[in-house]
Amino acid sequence: MGTDERMLRSSEEAIEHISGICFKTGPPQRIGVELEWTTHYAGDPAAYLKPGDLAAALGEHTPATLGNPHPAPLPGGSTVTVEPGGQIEISSAVADDLAGLYRALSADHATLTELLARAGIVLGERGIDPHRPPRRILDTPRYAAMERAFDRAGRTMMGSTAGLQVCFDAGTPQQDAGGPQRDAGTPRQDAGTPKQGAGTPQRWAALNEMGPALIALFANSRRHAGRDTRWESARMGAWLAMEPRRTGPVPVGDDPAADWARYALDAPLLCVRREEGDWDAPAGLTLAGWIASDDPPTVDDAEYHLSTLFPPVRPRGYLEVRYLDTQPGDEWIAPVAALSALLGDDLIIDRARAAAAPAAGRWHAAARAGLADPPVRAAARALAELACRNLDRTGLPAGVRDRVSGILSRRLHAVAAAA
Repeated sequence: MGTDERMLRSSEEAIEHISGICFKTGPPQRIGVELEWTTHYAGDPAAYLKPGDLAAALGEHTPATLGNPHPAPLPGGSTVTVEPGGQIEISSAVADDLAGLYRALSADHATLTELLARAGIVLGERGIDPHRPPRRILDTPRYAAMERAFDRAGRTMMGSTAGLQVCFDAGTPQQDAGGPQRDAGTPRQDAGTPKQGAGTPQRWAALNEMGPALIALFANSRRHAGRDTRWESARMGAWLAMEPRRTGPVPVGDDPAADWARYALDAPLLCVRREEGDWDAPAGLTLAGWIASDDPPTVDDAEYHLSTLFPPVRPRGYLEVRYLDTQPGDEWIAPVAALSALLGDDLIIDRARAAAAPAAGRWHAAARAGLADPPVRAAARALAELACRNLDRTGLPAGVRDRVSGILSRRLHAVAAAA
């Protein structure tokens, strides 16, 4: 099944391998975004979609999980995937600058919306399905094993939630007082464009520490299946209610790679791939326990295990921010631009970490109470204001920056109303 069949026979060997692949360092400049939505019939948003209707609507862009072995990307380069509950996700091509990504992803979003509209299907605008309880409509060994392994919160996550993910280069191993150096063959940044904050530990820590405040600032998933959940981000609430060794935040220390490797070793297996039969994992078996067994995993097995771990910020060679609710319409650019601005350079990162500090670690409070939580509210205000002051660093056109500023200003008014 895999590509690297070498056996992992010790935790030390696993730590060395995982540490070597999870943070691919270098001058940070690239960005990618994944947009995900629940999907609904325009005339009956509470009805469950049929997989065949989604496949017919997507045509040549239909992913492999719906039977198309060779899906075509959207015109702007994004790939389309369909999640277990019928959620649709488009993953942008990696871009060297936010302005180019915004153009390409906006075009692909418009193309997808038009394709679905022709079939009477619309994209949701919330981070959790406001109309339906979760129901899995895709049948794959992975999804079947996940559903059996998960509790109610996990099944809600699988079938009802929709997130906005932002991916950044991990950066250089340490801050360099002389500034990051450009490797041979690395594309140049545009002249005059400030370099992003470069140090991997600082970027990793900042993205984690800003998480609670940004969850609250962009929360929009309170209603689920026709009821008030009393969580401002019920989507994040579902993630946090799951097995914390799989979905909880990774401890932030001085060595992100080692911290992540230990997290991965301590996490229970979600599934074990097999040529035949189900993929159910032995109850409670961790990666470390599997390595110590008489039938240890291969390197490829361990890498697959990494794909089943879902902390709020996940290293995948790059840094994947997973804690944001999906946003209505084209408002996805606001949190993306804010995060990009807050990573503008090392000084801004330091200021962002100081602004985020009152709410750092308050994941549950942010998801449940949102901006009504005083420390979270204070951090959200400070981060939004800092982002607004530095939007010019994103390279976005003036009109788009004004749009982002307007969205953040509206969110800041919500901060004031919550006070």
